[in-house]
Amino acid sequence: MNRLQTLTRLAVRQRIRMTVNQYEVRALLPDGSEGEMIAFAQQKRMAFKEQVTLYSDGSKQYPVLGFRARQVLDFGATYDVTDHNGQPIGNFRKDFAQSLLRSTWHLEQPGLFIATGQERNQVLALLRRFVDAAQIIPYHFDFQAGRHPIFSVDKRFGVRDRYTVHIPDPNVDRRLVIAMAVALDALQAR
Repeated sequence: MNRLQTLTRLAVRQRIRMTVNQYEVRALLPDGSEGEMIAFAQQKRMAFKEQVTLYSDGSKQYPVLGFRARQVLDFGATYDVTDHNGQPIGNFRKDFAQSLLRSTWHLEQPGLFIATGQERNQVLALLRRFVDAAQIIPYHFDFQAGRHPIFSVDKRFGVRDRYTVHIPDPNVDRRLVIAMAVALDALQAR
């Protein structure tokens, strides 16, 4: 956990599989290359109540964290993020009304902040809603508590979903950031 908390840049990559979405989270090295795996996630498609567990690697033997919807099939569902022992880390939820034009999320790390994450570019946000090839259009989210930047998630252009996460805030729990970064891909279209 201590090493994880020192990281300021991460890479998230989606693996394409037939019945599940899989994600690799890796440290980004100073030269921009991907380093060691931090977490591996697998999400069942079309789950009735959303739950995603992140493991230390692809063997799925050692859970690191997870997030789970409080409600079943709710457009504004709150997702609780917990550590490997089920202890709360924080939560996030999509702001359904604000997301009609520009996707917006609220993220809370209790005792530290409540941040709002919103798509950086209004034009790209609208374009993604009305173009058939919207899946390949990149998006960029900036999470801030007031005017204080917490982290950002930038989707790279391409057919496969790949993201770069920048974390300027030294206090935000990296596990919460990882959960939100994976959720942006896994839950964004809902």
